Amino acid sequence: MADDSRNINSNSIEETRQKKMEEFKRSFDQNAIRGDYEESPASRMEAFSEGDFDVSPTTKTETYTDEDGSITSYSTDSSSLKRKRKTDEINSYSDSDTRKRIEKDSKKELKQQRKEEKKIEKLKAKRNRRIFKLVWLSMIIIFGVMIAQYILVGVHDLLAMNRTDNPHTVTVSIPADPTLDDIANILKEKGVIERPTFFKMYANFTSNVEGFRQGDFKIDTNKDYEAIINYLQSNVNRTDIVTVQITEGMNLLEIADSLHENGVISDVQAFLNTCNSNQFDEDFAFLKEIKNAKDRYYKLEGYLFPDTYDFYVGEDPAAVIYKFLNNYENKVTLHKERYFGHKEKTTLVDEAKGTGYSMDQILTMASIIQAEAANKEDMYYISSILHNRLDYGASSGVAQLNCDCTKYYPYRKAEDVPASIKNNFTSRYDTNKLTGLPPGPICNPGVEAIKAALNPIESEYLYFCHDTAENGSTPMYAETLEGHEFNLSQIGKPQAEPDYSEYGW
Repeated sequence: MADDSRNINSNSIEETRQKKMEEFKRSFDQNAIRGDYEESPASRMEAFSEGDFDVSPTTKTETYTDEDGSITSYSTDSSSLKRKRKTDEINSYSDSDTRKRIEKDSKKELKQQRKEEKKIEKLKAKRNRRIFKLVWLSMIIIFGVMIAQYILVGVHDLLAMNRTDNPHTVTVSIPADPTLDDIANILKEKGVIERPTFFKMYANFTSNVEGFRQGDFKIDTNKDYEAIINYLQSNVNRTDIVTVQITEGMNLLEIADSLHENGVISDVQAFLNTCNSNQFDEDFAFLKEIKNAKDRYYKLEGYLFPDTYDFYVGEDPAAVIYKFLNNYENKVTLHKERYFGHKEKTTLVDEAKGTGYSMDQILTMASIIQAEAANKEDMYYISSILHNRLDYGASSGVAQLNCDCTKYYPYRKAEDVPASIKNNFTSRYDTNKLTGLPPGPICNPGVEAIKAALNPIESEYLYFCHDTAENGSTPMYAETLEGHEFNLSQIGKPQAEPDYSEYGW
């Protein structure tokens, strides 16, 4: 009977518990229907099992009947209350096995939920990666196509593959000191290239940014970049060539004016300053013989060898002077022939070694001969007179050379002297005032005058003059002052010495 009574009580308790569970379930379902339980089952189970009580902005007051029949009022937010009631229901109406089972099921459900969420996230991430890769690949393809097209077109232009159908010759004019942008734009404008940017890239890559020459070039449009650059960096291909004839006896100022008039140089003073510099001394040994440069008006006077030259328009002054000096070196210091009937070939410099004069002094003498002589034969007679005066003129009463051509140097004649200095001008080269040779040449003599200075005719003459009244100029020579005065009287110049009174001397 006792066992039966215990069984009845146990059954009664179990029935009571089942009723309570059904009431709790109905209450729970009704609350869910009303929207009180908005969380997912997984989140509710997690809250019951882990005690996660989120604060909700909604607050309400409810009553709750405990197991012993007492009524408890709760004033809290709805979500906290629901979690509280659920936890209490589980704790109150479930035995320990049921509670553990519910908690286990809840954790299992939560774990499964999290697993599903992670799976979904992985699927989303994988999909996003696919989309990103697709977009990135598309961008790479588009960009690659654009780059490939740009390179292909550029390479065609570099190799002139796109300019072979209709090749023709055009003239391009390159300014002084051109930039790479200037070159590219000019070539583009003339149709020599089609891609200025690609041309500049190539020039930079091959270190050909500088070195382009000024001037006019006739160039074919079917040249590749390398050929174009080489063509424009050589003066040989220029077409703006000016032929200038420098005649024997022209002085440096006259040469500078001629070069300027022909467009070879743009700045006369810059040219003159360069002629007074030392920048050519290392390249030409004969310039090192000049020891009195400070006494000269122009250091390179006499060394700008007379000849016919081809210059470029707007050429650099130094390049112009190099042409003169190279020609002098070739004709005077390097060229060999049998001078004056000698058996061995020699240079003019070699011939000067036995005269007792330096080559620079011979050149100075030759410049006076060039300026004074009426013809080739006269050169050798005037050379004889100069040598006689230099050798024993002082003992014969003629200590000076007395050559009128030196009186106004570096100017040709009195009217060439600038007005600002004309009244007080006195040339340092005036051989009527100084004894011996002037500091340097007064003009640029030719080979014949140099030969005459080296090999004067044998004579006793100390004086000369020229009769210019009739056709040409007739030389007249004399050994004495009386003879010279007679010659002067014949040509209408009775005074033996020039009259400088009109210049205040």
